[in-house]
Amino acid sequence: MVDQKGMGLYLHIPFCVKKCEYCDFLSAPATKEIRQAYVNQLEQEIYAASKTYAKVPVSTIFVGGGTPSVLSPEQVLSLFEQIRSRFLILPDAEITVECNPGTVDAAKLQAYRQSGVNRLSIGLQSANEWELRLLGRVHTMEQFESNYRLARSFGFENINVDIISAVPGQRVSDYERTVQKVLALAPEHISAYSLILEEGTPFFERYRQAEVLREKGKPQSLLPSEEEERRMYVRTKELLKSAGYHRYEISNYALDGYECRHNLGYWTRRDYLGLGLGAASLIGNVRFSNSRDLRRYLSLDFIQLSMGAAAENREVLSVQAQMEEFLFLGLRMMRGVSAGRFQEQFSKRIEEVYGGVLERQLKEGLIQKTADGYCLTEFGIDVSNVVMAEYLLGE
Repeated sequence: MVDQKGMGLYLHIPFCVKKCEYCDFLSAPATKEIRQAYVNQLEQEIYAASKTYAKVPVSTIFVGGGTPSVLSPEQVLSLFEQIRSRFLILPDAEITVECNPGTVDAAKLQAYRQSGVNRLSIGLQSANEWELRLLGRVHTMEQFESNYRLARSFGFENINVDIISAVPGQRVSDYERTVQKVLALAPEHISAYSLILEEGTPFFERYRQAEVLREKGKPQSLLPSEEEERRMYVRTKELLKSAGYHRYEISNYALDGYECRHNLGYWTRRDYLGLGLGAASLIGNVRFSNSRDLRRYLSLDFIQLSMGAAAENREVLSVQAQMEEFLFLGLRMMRGVSAGRFQEQFSKRIEEVYGGVLERQLKEGLIQKTADGYCLTEFGIDVSNVVMAEYLLGE
């Protein structure tokens, strides 16, 4: 049963110009022919999904990847024409497209505007040219600034910029330069992530041994030290706060009124439907995701098989699993979790289920009480993975 207050809609575009050295997302370069075949298939999946969800209000749309901005203006217009003709898009819907510098031009921005896109998320990562090359990015800082200003000239008034800290060889001053360069442009939203070495990426193979040494407190020269990484983390909070951005989630900062509504939906477990290769969905108490095999996805007959033909993983969440998600997703937000909403959803007081954990974490200074629940303290944010793991109830 879909939440009739509205759902989020996610479209995955699994293509990029070049795979970044640190990236473990479902993405890869592809020919123009494959990209067009994928767009055609995605439109078929949109049609199939509309048979079930056509009357459900859509409050947010997020086109992610990969690099959605590799699509041509014609492909963008075609996709959004299908979306708007098949789904009930609310007039005030937040509609985001992820972009990478160097893949955006006036024609694409015009297509976004014509399609109703009102939010851009631009992957800068670093303002330092040597870091961009190390990360495997295909753009320069100059291209980013040019694309950013071009987007402003087309009337985009809600722009996010992604940045990364703890890059190999990065000093605190290098990272501060990136933050200051971004702040000078005054985007409405900034996502600030610390680099994670993901298995299966070139960075993992190259720097994993250095990470092991760092974790053991032994000397290594490839990665920033734990002290430097901690300083970058602190400087992010200090610099962005002084510039008027408030932190509303562990890695996300926004000017007032510009929090990403789509991502807030994920963290509060609102219904969302994912379309495209590998896309995940949550509808009611059911999680499911599409096949990650491009050949299989392209071979499916959505017209005959209908919505869900691409799904390979489906899980009906138990009440316990829903409670766990409520806590470890909700605590990512600075406002924390609502005890009232917990009781409304599960017909139990949060203290009945998690009383021992809450009491212990309050005493240890990891969480604190709010007007209607609990949130992480600054100390709790620092060790958030450990804190949230304690809300897994087990069998």
